[in-house]
Amino acid sequence: MAISSSAASGQASEHRIFVGFCAIAVLFNLCLVAQVLTVGLAYFYQAEWWRLHIWLVRGYSGLPLILTVWAYLNPLPQRIRSLTSSLLILLGLQFLTIHLKSPLPLGVVHPLIGFSLFSASTTLVHRSFHMAFPQSSLSISSEHEQDSEHA
Repeated sequence: MAISSSAASGQASEHRIFVGFCAIAVLFNLCLVAQVLTVGLAYFYQAEWWRLHIWLVRGYSGLPLILTVWAYLNPLPQRIRSLTSSLLILLGLQFLTIHLKSPLPLGVVHPLIGFSLFSASTTLVHRSFHMAFPQSSLSISSEHEQDSEHA
């Protein structure tokens, strides 16, 4: 009886680790969406939005470090660890392309790196959600299979 209680406690603890990780991954992804919106507002609407764009990146830039440390200190899959490491690298490249003064126009690749950052972040959210909520992931896929069978 003690063994099953211990196993259940371990599973609950692991589930909390996955859910917490997923929540931070979602928060980071939402921050990236806000970044894109504020830069668009600054460029197409009113330049005052640029300050918020800068403030946001300074506010959430520590999240990839938290995710990476979390991924390597807990029993998370290698794919999750790789994605969190790539967030750190891509965010570092974002800072370099904006702040590094060089004869080459590195700022040109800033939006492309941003797109890659958003893509990696979205993939991380997708994978961590399926890890944190495997039952809902199965029910969603089975609903799609049922819908396609009835069509």
